Amino acid sequence: MSQRTPRIGPAIQKERKLRKLTLEQLSVQSGVSKSMLSQIERGEANPTFAVVWSLTQALDIEFSDLVGTSSAAASPDHVEITTKTHTPEIRSADGLCRLKILSSPRLAGQTEWYDVEMQPGGRLDSDPHASGTFEHFTALTEGFEVTCGESVMALKEGETARYPADTSHCIANAGDKSARGFLVVLYR
Repeated sequence: MSQRTPRIGPAIQKERKLRKLTLEQLSVQSGVSKSMLSQIERGEANPTFAVVWSLTQALDIEFSDLVGTSSAAASPDHVEITTKTHTPEIRSADGLCRLKILSSPRLAGQTEWYDVEMQPGGRLDSDPHASGTFEHFTALTEGFEVTCGESVMALKEGETARYPADTSHCIANAGDKSARGFLVVLYR
């Protein structure tokens, strides 16, 4: 899985400099710490979707422009294609979890979907999302467990767990092999 992900750091730096913003100014506007911004720009940190979203909002740019895809439809019957190399990817700090962002950047904060691949022992622990948020996780392979509040559900291949995401929740690979699934997040 030696796939090349979009070089978000240099693109953020370019946009910041075009606007004549210092790291400190962008930090204040985006809510992302100055040290994290510096690490992102140098390619030393892999930002989460939420961090990238905050930066694009502060810089007033489209997420798709940042990763080199076009979100503008030329006509009502236009088909938008995002190439494999431009599909944004998030990796956990420990490298055990990988999420490919499959949803359109225009839908962030409304409906998001991800291709999830998790190594044995990998966990995606999530703090509560906005009130009314729901997640739908489909296990494409064996090994996944979903925890929502006090409930723990083991998923078999092909099963889908639907649960409120406005409470603490977790998706984990409790198996001994790499596991894969799809996650859809629906915001109210």
